[in-house]
Amino acid sequence: MIGSNPVLSERTYNGLPRTAGEVMTLDGTVNKSGILLLMTILTAAFSWNLTSSNPSLGGGLAVLGLIVGALCAIVLCFKQSWAPVLAPVYAVFEGALLGAISSVFNAKYQGIAFQAAALTLGVLGVMLVLYRTGVLRATEKFMVVVMAATGAISLVYLVSMVMGFFGKSIPMIHDSGPIGIGFSVVVVAVAALNLILDFALIESGVRRGAPKYMEWYAGFSLLVTIVWLYLEILRLLSKLNNSRR
Repeated sequence: MIGSNPVLSERTYNGLPRTAGEVMTLDGTVNKSGILLLMTILTAAFSWNLTSSNPSLGGGLAVLGLIVGALCAIVLCFKQSWAPVLAPVYAVFEGALLGAISSVFNAKYQGIAFQAAALTLGVLGVMLVLYRTGVLRATEKFMVVVMAATGAISLVYLVSMVMGFFGKSIPMIHDSGPIGIGFSVVVVAVAALNLILDFALIESGVRRGAPKYMEWYAGFSLLVTIVWLYLEILRLLSKLNNSRR
């Protein structure tokens, strides 16, 4: 299994040093993931309040969170052993980014950020139940389909970003019409299905006896997908709100 998460795949575990000490466990990974998610939520709440009281700080917080979060993610891809330190740093600055973005969206659509957060946690819970009960399994075919869909979405976003430099955009997918809403629904579904691959890859690390610090790394990797899912749900809800106006 390769996986479509850019920071977590079977290759992540290749070449890890064998350890005679403590190894990665499922309970440990769940605990670390919970800690990172809680840190993100608390920091997002702080950033939200700061941005709401002083909107001029929003841009700076968003840029700072984006840059530091991206740097942490890049370093962690090559230095997984630094995860106990850098994963919490990533969570804090991603929280700052999400709080600033959410504040802007919520100012335009009252209550949208809370709805997006609740839906994200709901989807996370549902996908975990579906995975644990065996309703959804990370089979080879499932993996190929999710990876292909994720790659296609990434390509669309990349092309859209490049076109944006020239003042252009891909028609309709960013609009609030049926095509734009449909596109966002598909992206949210693909992001949710990526959670299944993440769960399977975390269990793979446990079976392989990965070093203890990989619990933090796996938690960080799962948080990457959760953040993506939240942002896509936020975009979808904003389109739905616009379509009603």
